[in-house]
Amino acid sequence: MCQCTNDAEPKTKEGLELEKVFAQYVGKKGALIPVLQKAQAIYGYLPVEVLKEISRNLQIPVSKIYGVCTFYAQFHLKPRGRNIIRVCLGTACHVRGGAKIAEAISKAVGIKDGETTEDLRYTFESVACLGCCGLAPVMMVNDETHGRLTPDMVAGLLDQYK
Repeated sequence: MCQCTNDAEPKTKEGLELEKVFAQYVGKKGALIPVLQKAQAIYGYLPVEVLKEISRNLQIPVSKIYGVCTFYAQFHLKPRGRNIIRVCLGTACHVRGGAKIAEAISKAVGIKDGETTEDLRYTFESVACLGCCGLAPVMMVNDETHGRLTPDMVAGLLDQYK
């Protein structure tokens, strides 16, 4: 009789949710992107351990999964802040001072474009267009749009997001 013991750690709540996702996509072609989307919704980003788990379950090399994650802007391999700040640097915003708004954001939160604060309060991203050209210059914080900005307005607006 086998005397083996299972020393595996118990699954986390997130791990159990991810198992349900795998069960939903067993044997289905084209499952990688929907599985990545659902895994990111569970964890908030795609940690290396999750990529390895996806690799094992979908029988896809981690290198291919990593390639997909780095190709599509929707996937994130690092933790993101509770508040996502997006500043528009498209033509209309550029002409009306979008770069100065970006500088004010960077100064207010203490990080550069593409970074996340250590306390995970903010992630700062520049984008090509937010589709609000009439309100230029524009930034979004989460799903809220703030337009006709001046650099002096930025810090006060960001203080509203804890």
